[in-house]
Amino acid sequence: MENESFPASDRQRWVALAKKALAGASFEDALVSHSDDGIRIDPLCECSPDAQAYPRSVPTLPWAIVQRVDDPDVDRAKAQVAEDLAQGATGLALVFEGAPNAFGYGLPNSAQALEAVLEDVPLNRIHLRIDVHPSSRAMADWLVALLTRRRVDPARLNVSFGIDPAATFAGTGRLRMSIAALQASMPQSLAHFFAMGVPGVLLEADGRVFHNAGATEAQELGIMLASAVAHLRLFEEARQALVYAAPHIGFALSVDQNQFLSMAKISALRALWARVQQACSIPASPAVVHAETSYRMMAAKDPETNILRTTIACFSAAAGGADSISVLPHTIAHGLPVGFARRIARNAQLIMTRESHVDHVNDPARGSGSVEALTEGLCDAAWVEFQRIEAEGGILDSLHDGHIQARVLTSQAMRAEKLRSGERSIIGTTLYPPKAERPVETLAAERRPEPTDGIVFCQALHAMRDDLMAEAPR
Repeated sequence: MENESFPASDRQRWVALAKKALAGASFEDALVSHSDDGIRIDPLCECSPDAQAYPRSVPTLPWAIVQRVDDPDVDRAKAQVAEDLAQGATGLALVFEGAPNAFGYGLPNSAQALEAVLEDVPLNRIHLRIDVHPSSRAMADWLVALLTRRRVDPARLNVSFGIDPAATFAGTGRLRMSIAALQASMPQSLAHFFAMGVPGVLLEADGRVFHNAGATEAQELGIMLASAVAHLRLFEEARQALVYAAPHIGFALSVDQNQFLSMAKISALRALWARVQQACSIPASPAVVHAETSYRMMAAKDPETNILRTTIACFSAAAGGADSISVLPHTIAHGLPVGFARRIARNAQLIMTRESHVDHVNDPARGSGSVEALTEGLCDAAWVEFQRIEAEGGILDSLHDGHIQARVLTSQAMRAEKLRSGERSIIGTTLYPPKAERPVETLAAERRPEPTDGIVFCQALHAMRDDLMAEAPR
């Protein structure tokens, strides 16, 4: 019903008011932009009367505040875990050396390290993630054995085992067995874990490797979708009903300082996963989404500006409906962060939940025509990328043949050119750099060597920060 005091307004009227405020400047040039995928970002879009809601998978619960645990010194890592949990963290992400997202560090790759770090952790009261790693399947065995020894009630767990062969293949450039052998052996492993009834995410579609290497939003989504469909096929080979298997597939993606694109990316992921399940003729289970703030947006110069970037990215993930969020410490570009940087990363989330109560609203972006249009545009572009990967034989074959890498590196090159030409700027690096850099404190730790063992190899996609691309010669 139209309110007599506030008559209905249409787009033309809003545009006229905007042009008046712009004092003669072009509406298109001043207010409309485009994403790296060419998707129009319009500040004035009519909302759909039947807009779909995309809340967290369990809307009644807040998102998990996840702290990254990646110190090669196990004793220090154990102390960090105790501090994080005592000061408000509700989740842990264990990052082991050799993981695609370890950025040169990581816990020692052993069952002893896993047990030591989790020794005093109340596993039935936190969200626990094992970051994607070449030995994820072995780590899953170690974790299950640990849970069995500690007699933890499986029904009270919230675990992600972080198994994603595609992200491992892309991030490290190698697999420890052939693609055929991997596809043949995985169903047995899945059936084993499935039979134990351990809840949570068994297989994950991880887009962070691709994002940090330069992928566009649609490329990241399309790759994740192709990975998730490959997981469904593995469950099918394991003779597990897809309706029961789908909830055990999770997603991990990157969010950056582009607030509305990051929000729309999470909504698009949920919509795309629902579309895939519909195509499989199974009831749609909500996507379980872990969001990590972007590594590629972190700058070494004037690192305090990273706090602003990660805060915007964290808000975007929260407003977009992520189930768990990890904020990278603002000094990560310099090395292994000290306790103060970890505290700032943790407190950003605590302020949003405990003080700002961002988690009290389910899907805050619903009703925003601009975010809806972005979501729809991302869905369309990501579906094209997904179909392209499927036509190339699926995600592992596409990676093996270098197709995905070629597209991601092309996007990286276009991004780098915009940064070097000044079309895009980085506050504190290319725009308003400080006259003198302050010293940055980091923990003493040697970077871990990259793994070299493998049977099948492909071109690895390495993380490339925007600030390094901006300063690199053409």
